[in-house]
Amino acid sequence: MDIDVLAGPRPGPPEPLVSNTSGSTGTDQCVRRPRQCQPAVSVFNAPPAAPALEYHAMVMKHSGRNLDEGPRKRVDARTERWREHRLKVRDEFVDAAFRALDKFGPEVSMGDIAKEAGAAKPKLYRHFEDKTDLYNAIVDRVRDLLWERIIASIDLTNDSARDLVRRGATEYALAVSEHPNVFRFMLHSHFAQQASDSERALQSARQSARRAAELVVQVLDDESVDVDSVELVNYSIFGAVASATDWWLGVNRTQAHVMPIERFVAYLAEIISALVHANSRLNGITVDADLPLHLAFSMD
Repeated sequence: MDIDVLAGPRPGPPEPLVSNTSGSTGTDQCVRRPRQCQPAVSVFNAPPAAPALEYHAMVMKHSGRNLDEGPRKRVDARTERWREHRLKVRDEFVDAAFRALDKFGPEVSMGDIAKEAGAAKPKLYRHFEDKTDLYNAIVDRVRDLLWERIIASIDLTNDSARDLVRRGATEYALAVSEHPNVFRFMLHSHFAQQASDSERALQSARQSARRAAELVVQVLDDESVDVDSVELVNYSIFGAVASATDWWLGVNRTQAHVMPIERFVAYLAEIISALVHANSRLNGITVDADLPLHLAFSMD
């Protein structure tokens, strides 16, 4: 019962009933208990003349709370468990989407994904608003996986700038080669039915570009470095790499092994390095790619 309903003057409760088994019928009879024997005041039997504020204070005292605390927010365990369950089911459907894409290619259907998850399609739609919602979840998963793989493979403090670029390109190319249809799906998905729907991939790239820019600036520890300039270069890198990936996947689909992964990595590394060097020249910065990242850049 809401505490505000109880606050304020209210009619006193009826005197409580107690059992009396002394009747001749052998059944319990209820009699009125003398008022002096009543238990201590509780939320449900406040004195009839108690003013609202005093009664509220009394209730707060019995509940172990201060008057100034205000209403305590109850943690709804069922709501939290349901939220966690929904997140878990969504993750499982994204896992199933990866498997279905690997099996059926980028033209996979919602039914294929539901079947791969061992669920009916209506359940899939209970956890995703539409195809675009699932597409966005897949894009987010790919972004997170790439970050985890690349960060785990490099040492930002000791690796040379050249090694950082090469290892990052290698991890990316390996991820593409492991799930080529996932990347085809991201680049040319029929799940993104409108131009605005496909903006999630661009938004994800933009967020990654900003994150990478802030990470680089933090490692360089130089206030003269322009974060926006680094972000622009990173965004350009993502665009160039996406275009190169689109070409590589398309060519290798029609002509097997037209470009081995090692050569593709070499091209990616050169493309990335060229964009970094171009930005450095524009900002009057010299790059020594054989030094660790925090030492590789110096002002002319």
